[in-house]
Amino acid sequence: MTNVVALAPDRAPRKRDAEATRAGILEAAKEHFAKSGYDGAFLRDIAADAGVDAALINRYFGGKDGLFAAALKESIGPNTTREWKRESFGREIATMMAGHAHQHVDRMHAFQFLLQAATNPVTAPMLNVAVQERFMSPIREWLGGDDAAPRARVLASVFIGLLVERLIRDETLQGSERDIYIERTAAVLQSLVEN
Repeated sequence: MTNVVALAPDRAPRKRDAEATRAGILEAAKEHFAKSGYDGAFLRDIAADAGVDAALINRYFGGKDGLFAAALKESIGPNTTREWKRESFGREIATMMAGHAHQHVDRMHAFQFLLQAATNPVTAPMLNVAVQERFMSPIREWLGGDDAAPRARVLASVFIGLLVERLIRDETLQGSERDIYIERTAAVLQSLVEN
């Protein structure tokens, strides 16, 4: 008697999508770096969450440092200033900041990632490069004028302070406290925008 082995029908090889793989790795990396910081995030866990082999991280990013730098750039949207309207900037940002931190989950998640990066001596220099390129430079350009650099620094400092306060508060402001907060915060922010 002859044993016959049934073969599975021919399957087309799975199409590889390098961009989708890279994007999946970046999303998983941002989450791990935000939650655990640079030292506590492990490539094998990032790869597992992205559904890929850890060797692909080296292939696409050159290792942990390259992945971290790419995740930083991805977390700091260079086009944020395009959404800003000069005449209503203060009120729009103040209203957003009066809300609950989880109303803008993607932004807060990115901010937690940046806070983690700022507190680590290995990643702080990488953060500085990414912030200058993707955050400070667009703000300086948006503000314009001879004193755009110091005004951008003050605006960024106030903005970051407001983000930290909102993250710690973790609740929506209500009633007269909300009204006063929005009014005063809007005035401060708007004064930093106007020449």
